[in-house]
Amino acid sequence: MSKKFDALGIDIGGSGIKGAPVDLDKGVFTDDRLRVATPEESTPEAVCDVVEQIAEHFSVKTSVPLGITLPAVVTHGVVRTAANIDKSWIDTDARALFADRLGREVHIVNDADAAGVAELHHGAAKGVDGVVLVTTLGTGIGSALLVDGHLVPNTELGHLEIEGHDAESRAAESVRERDALTMEQWAERLQTYYSHLESLFWPDLIVVGGGVSKQAASFLPLLDLRTEIVPARLKNKAGIIGAARLAARGN
Repeated sequence: MSKKFDALGIDIGGSGIKGAPVDLDKGVFTDDRLRVATPEESTPEAVCDVVEQIAEHFSVKTSVPLGITLPAVVTHGVVRTAANIDKSWIDTDARALFADRLGREVHIVNDADAAGVAELHHGAAKGVDGVVLVTTLGTGIGSALLVDGHLVPNTELGHLEIEGHDAESRAAESVRERDALTMEQWAERLQTYYSHLESLFWPDLIVVGGGVSKQAASFLPLLDLRTEIVPARLKNKAGIIGAARLAARGN
């Protein structure tokens, strides 16, 4: 491949696995993204097959940094939880698995954390000092906590217990669709959720990502918060860009 890029990012989700080469100075893809359906049995080996396919598609040299996201808590390359992927991922050393298969060093990161890093350097949180909370509203609620430009990993704030419920079981975008909530009804639940986050973290900015962020004008103005709350800018590119950046630059 002749086009210049700094790193390759691969974003593993419950329905699709997406990858693209990334120019880290500009925070953009340098080639069309490739998406492959997540295997129905999303075991580590099956997902690794797809990741290998994507890396080969872009003819990535082993010297090029490769970042991979997972919808899971990841500590030192080891998967600790499994959301929307097979439970056999739990306690899998994903870094070793991918490194052995691909013959290269890889960086493994929680998907929301990758999105947060991308928004920090290239999106809605760029240039913002202090505490930034990035949330992704989708099947669940992902979160990234950024403090003075540094990521505090694996916060999993979608699983806070609020009013006796796991937060994402009440306020995720999938719940809005499942229960046929109007934007006004959903905003009431989001108000409860984000007010709770405000009280815990006193953030300087809240960034809302996920596919529904494209409809931000329909629900964000309905929220009454102390904190400025804005839609994410990078949309579904954030995970890939953030993973690539973390692999190449570590922040």
